[in-house]
Amino acid sequence: MTVRLPSGETIPALGMGTWMMAEDPSRRDAEIAALRAGLDLGLSLVDTAEMYGSGAAESLVGEAVAGRRSEVFLVSKVLPSNATASGTVRACEASLRRLGTDSIDLYLLHWRGHVPLAETLEGFSALLDAGKIRHWGASNLDLADMRELTSLPGFCQANQILYNLSRRGPEHDLLPWHASAGIPVIAYSPVEQGRLLGSPVLASVAERHGATPAQVALAWVLRLPQVNAIPKAGTVEHVRENALALELRLSPEDLADLDRAFPPPAGPRPLEML
Repeated sequence: MTVRLPSGETIPALGMGTWMMAEDPSRRDAEIAALRAGLDLGLSLVDTAEMYGSGAAESLVGEAVAGRRSEVFLVSKVLPSNATASGTVRACEASLRRLGTDSIDLYLLHWRGHVPLAETLEGFSALLDAGKIRHWGASNLDLADMRELTSLPGFCQANQILYNLSRRGPEHDLLPWHASAGIPVIAYSPVEQGRLLGSPVLASVAERHGATPAQVALAWVLRLPQVNAIPKAGTVEHVRENALALELRLSPEDLADLDRAFPPPAGPRPLEML
């Protein structure tokens, strides 16, 4: 399964997130092994950010993908406090050093701050011209922000947002807008950091398929063709479990049961963040 970017390039529908990785030295080897196992399984989009562990997650990703950089679609993010024209360039260069690479495949504004979007895009443009990023996009931008962003020069390739069964607000207007604009969504926390896994309805659907609740939650996010998901998995076993979600197809009965347990929005809601 793949998702097509506006550039025409495709990315895997299921990738790997690294939020809260590199925070416990005792887990470092397991986390690196998990990322490498994910690459072996084709989960070649790896998402990180300068904010995660104050750069430590980027360093961990750099170690995990060393010698395999050509296999990876690498995503990182600039903090809004750094997102001036010159600050965006400096932040990206620091990320590149930590990642041990010459270029980031998709560089995102982590969320909207006080810097005008046009100024951040100046930084993105300079990075594109220098070959230090291949594409740029956004994260945590709601509909009005995305409309403003796409009215400016350049080509936004994705918007990374919080989206899962318990956070369905984007379905009212943001996801339909993305579908019509041809700009994919990258869903972070697709299992709500594990909090969805105790749902009896998820367990029931999972039992029908001989699957796990986590696989059902991921398959539900991946049911939409323009949505990519980036669950974090800190062990090889967890990565393997996530990868099997790509083989799961939910039936109309499954989707109806999940809708009753996790109702879609009846009207517009502000975009949520974690």
